Amino acid sequence: MSTYLAFDFGTKSIGVAVGQTITNTAQPLAAIKANDGKADWQIFIQLCREWEPAKLLVGIPYNMDGTEQEMTLRARKFARRLSAQCHKEVFEVDERLTTTDAKSRLFELGGFKKLTKDKIDSVSACVIFEGWLASQND
Repeated sequence: MSTYLAFDFGTKSIGVAVGQTITNTAQPLAAIKANDGKADWQIFIQLCREWEPAKLLVGIPYNMDGTEQEMTLRARKFARRLSAQCHKEVFEVDERLTTTDAKSRLFELGGFKKLTKDKIDSVSACVIFEGWLASQND
């Protein structure tokens, strides 16, 4: 069994989820507030100490045609810093359509009132973990 932390990078909020390979599922954690993509690195270090993940996953946004955008580069920079701060290997995960999937899941659970930004970001991090895990079994 391995534990992973997954992150959905954003400029205002960074979604966080913890995933387990024994259950092949992830649970959302509290999203981390960011200011133009910058957040308190002590929070990430504490998460790594608390959960002791085997590896970290960071969603990397691409355009629908697979091309890169400004946020692609910013998410990669975040992934590199995360690896350096937490001393863990980071896997970059294509995150196209994860937000759409997260909104759909939350809407099924409770309608529009469940669609808050923090919840969407952290459920997107769950989708990132689940998508990465499925790609490992292909």
